[in-house]
Amino acid sequence: MKAFLSAFVILLALTNISSAAQTTTGDEQTSLPRMVSLRSDNVYARSGPGTKYPKEWIYNQKGAPLEVINEFDVWRQVRDWEGSTSWIRQNLLTGKRFIKIITPGENNIYAKPNTDAKVIAKVEDGVVGEIKKCPKKSEFCLIKFETIEGWVLKKNVFGVYENEVI
Repeated sequence: MKAFLSAFVILLALTNISSAAQTTTGDEQTSLPRMVSLRSDNVYARSGPGTKYPKEWIYNQKGAPLEVINEFDVWRQVRDWEGSTSWIRQNLLTGKRFIKIITPGENNIYAKPNTDAKVIAKVEDGVVGEIKKCPKKSEFCLIKFETIEGWVLKKNVFGVYENEVI
């Protein structure tokens, strides 16, 4: 009976891994999926939810955005800007929102949320910036890149959903 009960508890825990229901976690209190970012440089990504699983790679860009697609205990299954999935401990993630430029080459940063506006800077793909706001019904988000603040097209970034308002 004790073995049956243990097996049932394990089965129940595994069922909760795929749950997309409302969650309460240390990094966020929202439903899945959701965007988060790396709290620091050199974050290990593992093949499963625990230290017994092998390290697949290391993310080394603080602030890089990730999409949480699943949860198990203190582990978050994440998808990155290239579509790769792995598991990261929740304490290595933050709810602070950042974007990563994903369109190859130079990308314009505009003074206003309009492609006819003055281009105030250009950023290469791979650059990470902090999201200041993404207005309702806009193709743009206001992003801060170190000392430069300007508007970028949502379609050129990973870290914000198409119709998301921030």
